[in-house]
Amino acid sequence: MLECGMKVAQSWDDGVVDDLRLTDLLRRYGATATFNLNPGLYQSGRSFGWHYGDKEVWRLARDELTTVYAGFEIANHSLTHPNLADLSPMDLAREVGDSRRLLQDWFQQPVRGFCYPFGTFNPAVKEAIRATGHRYARTVAEYDWVFPPGDPLEFGVSCRFVDPAFWSRYEQAKASNGVFLFWGHSYELLDDAMWADLEHKIAGISADPAAEWVNLESLFAA
Repeated sequence: MLECGMKVAQSWDDGVVDDLRLTDLLRRYGATATFNLNPGLYQSGRSFGWHYGDKEVWRLARDELTTVYAGFEIANHSLTHPNLADLSPMDLAREVGDSRRLLQDWFQQPVRGFCYPFGTFNPAVKEAIRATGHRYARTVAEYDWVFPPGDPLEFGVSCRFVDPAFWSRYEQAKASNGVFLFWGHSYELLDDAMWADLEHKIAGISADPAAEWVNLESLFAA
């Protein structure tokens, strides 16, 4: 059961260099967050990932991870970010299980959450996630009431961090003492104006006496 007051959580995917600036911002305002990582994609140095429009997106180096994400919840985003529903049972088990073991070894903390690459899953994927010890799996489906979910392995979100309806959805969750969960990728922050808007949101939530930052795994601890 939720205690009186709204709980606020945020979930960020893919573990890229922009997370350096993001985690610094979150620490300044005492905000918790969950970072969903793919341990099979990190190299000894920073590595090019892909283009987001005209922007180059780079992955962090393996030896940066524990410093960048110190103090934050780490969740499993699969080993190499494939479409899990397309995999053989053996490859699926490796993508889901090996990645969890690596993350727990690297960060020396339990990894209880999962985030579906591309937001896609099927019954076999859900069973593999359940079998490897995850308590919840985050989707990209949006709901007015996100917690408790009908199925913890189909855990939906309130909105993306850039949603024009961000504050109206926030107030809706607050009116019902519910959970407000937003998500995104830090590489989507393309300029100082977008960073300033995000800082305004983080600062506003941290200053709201009716809101409490929480880690996602804490919602499923009971």
